[in-house]
Amino acid sequence: MGESDRQLANAVAVVTGAGRGQGRSHAVALAGQGADIIAVDLCADIDAIPYPLATKADLDETVRLVRAAGGRAVPVVADVRDLEQLEAGVRSGVDELGEIDIVIANAGVVAIGDTRTRAEPVFDAIVDTNLKGVWNTLAATVPSIVRKGRGGSVVLISSSQGLTGRGGDGSAAMFAYAASKHGVVGLMRSAANAYAPHKIRVNSVHPGGVATPMILNDFVVRQMTENPNPALSQTLLPDASLVEPQDVTDAVLWLVGPRARYVTGVSIPVDAGHVVM
Repeated sequence: MGESDRQLANAVAVVTGAGRGQGRSHAVALAGQGADIIAVDLCADIDAIPYPLATKADLDETVRLVRAAGGRAVPVVADVRDLEQLEAGVRSGVDELGEIDIVIANAGVVAIGDTRTRAEPVFDAIVDTNLKGVWNTLAATVPSIVRKGRGGSVVLISSSQGLTGRGGDGSAAMFAYAASKHGVVGLMRSAANAYAPHKIRVNSVHPGGVATPMILNDFVVRQMTENPNPALSQTLLPDASLVEPQDVTDAVLWLVGPRARYVTGVSIPVDAGHVVM
């Protein structure tokens, strides 16, 4: 890759949920474009979430891949639900790499197939991670972009379930997921207005089902097999029931790059047509 292809040279990016899946894909691709990465992940399971989350070994592998792609990397073990912890982790990354230019608020959880209607711990875990965690991420990172003074780009990773209620089954898990991902759109639109005077663009990306461990795990596969919900996987494009992490990453790269310099306040589906069915 030539220097002209490194559109993000000298940029510093924060990626939450960077241990694996979409977060890892975004972090490595950003590094390939010249960015240095503050890679944030909880690196622990959440009791109410019924599948294993990323580990410290996963985050270490992301860091290795970022460095192999040409970027510097600072791993941060922090819970996006805890603002104080997240702020401390981001500060440690800024101390080493410099002030922030790009934020990818990617951390999220789901409990597809959990059909309980009154599972309050599941509801709280999903909303606290997917919505409050995004708000915390903004609070922990945007002041650094403002201090740097040259503008920046923030991408909030929502979901196709942030644009449609299709697939709702009355469960606490699906209510929480759809509500939290719709809430991310509200955060995005409000932040796009609030941060525009600082030349900070804010957009959201809405993947359909993505081939990551969030979906491809024993619990979800078993539950979806036993309790199929066709509305969750219906798409317009054939042979595209799941998109790949790189498909989402390509949209992220465009949004944070110079070709999208006048794009802010928009929601971009990457879902093979799920939301328009």
